Amino acid sequence: MPAPALVAPAAGRRATRPGAAPAPHTSPVADAYARLTGVFPGLRVSELGPGERTPREEGWVSAAALADGGAALDAFLARDDEQVLRDHGRRARPDVVATFALHRYAWPACLLFTVPWFLDRRVPRLPVSDVSYQRRAGRMAVRTAAFACLPGDPAAALPTARVVSGEEELRAELRAAVAEHLGPLLGAFGPRMRRRGRALWGMATDEVVEGLWHIGHLLGEERRAMRELGLLMPGSTAPYAGNAAFRELTGPRGRALPTRDRVSCCLFYTLRPQDTCTTCPRTCDAERVARLAGPASG
Repeated sequence: MPAPALVAPAAGRRATRPGAAPAPHTSPVADAYARLTGVFPGLRVSELGPGERTPREEGWVSAAALADGGAALDAFLARDDEQVLRDHGRRARPDVVATFALHRYAWPACLLFTVPWFLDRRVPRLPVSDVSYQRRAGRMAVRTAAFACLPGDPAAALPTARVVSGEEELRAELRAAVAEHLGPLLGAFGPRMRRRGRALWGMATDEVVEGLWHIGHLLGEERRAMRELGLLMPGSTAPYAGNAAFRELTGPRGRALPTRDRVSCCLFYTLRPQDTCTTCPRTCDAERVARLAGPASG
């Protein structure tokens, strides 16, 4: 399923590991969020200062309110229902609308965790109480505090740092942080999507993998993103279902075309059966090659 926000390709500087020491009055993940917006202007992340209230203006919704499953979730789904009608000229099934809506939130939300890890080897803890979303403007507001990092990180001396022993433990911290955030949301969205258990956590795997894969491409580090996502999601990391599942196809003139097989179905085919995603298991390899290579490849 495509990114649910504006895509503006650009190149970014290569990551340094670990990240630089944060400047006074900025968080350990501020630089990563700035670089994310630099290559992906469709998402802007604001960090709330001590005592600063969460945004309550029109259009903002807290992740906690969505996880409560009440009026805020109803309104969020209604906006997706209207957007499907506007974009496709027809209404989608309620479970399809709910699936689209979860994707619209979860795709950018996962980047709050994966991008600081990928760029600076820092993993923030952001429960649903600490994140708000403005979908129309492509903005997220977060209250950062505790984070995990590696022993050599200059930020390891901060009182909010949890220093882990190495890369594998940091990957476990990342999986746990994302699960802590997404778990309550999956519980709220799941009944509306008519999914549960493995199907929901397979979608979580897809959001983690496809979001960072895309940002890695924009940063000019797609191959590194693929390698590291393969280690992050190897297929035996409950509660997540499935794995990164990257593989390579051979295009015209021997060109390597990276692809993957999604764990979950985004249900886009229910609106446009002829236009499935290139990572959909329904899409055969020949069709993937034709679409990934593009008309210019001859």
